[in-house]
Amino acid sequence: MCTRCLWLDQSKEDYIQYHDDEWGVPVLDDRTLFEFITLESAQAGLSWYTILKKRDAYKQAFAEFDVQRVACMGDEDVARLLTESSIVRNERKILATINNARAFIDIQNAFGSFAKYQWQFVDYYPIVNNIASKADYQSQSELSVSFAKDLKNRGFKFLGPTTVYAHMQACGMVNDHDNACFRKAQITTSYSNIDFETLKH
Repeated sequence: MCTRCLWLDQSKEDYIQYHDDEWGVPVLDDRTLFEFITLESAQAGLSWYTILKKRDAYKQAFAEFDVQRVACMGDEDVARLLTESSIVRNERKILATINNARAFIDIQNAFGSFAKYQWQFVDYYPIVNNIASKADYQSQSELSVSFAKDLKNRGFKFLGPTTVYAHMQACGMVNDHDNACFRKAQITTSYSNIDFETLKH
């Protein structure tokens, strides 16, 4: 039996799959980054598992996470989404997702890709944290505070330092797998196969 992170509820098969296949794996693809930002924003004030269960519904509701299409959503779309019981029917969060799509595109235009913008906060390479016990986990960091502040200045909403740190964990900017977790070493070893250098140019 594989040893996994202490935070993981191993009674939930879909949670295990997310942990094993995605959490902490470096993401350099803008569509996936927009998906993660959208889901993390929706998660604010709720449990991540609540949003994970609704992930497919969010994918359908927000145009397969096509940022250009989400940015074009208007009042009729908002009204429709507020009747969609399969997602979190919070008007402020729905409006924030559309707003964030527009801000996301502005960053793409300014930096060439959102990935190039995002990864600059960790100097274009993942941070591997020493996680020996639950006490070693942090809910935010100096970098997530800076990242969140910059996102806010660029118009993003529902993305404070704690939510942004969760995003950084999810998309591999920080590797916060427990030291004993089998995925820690697997993901760290995979870094040599990822061309992080392309983010600098």
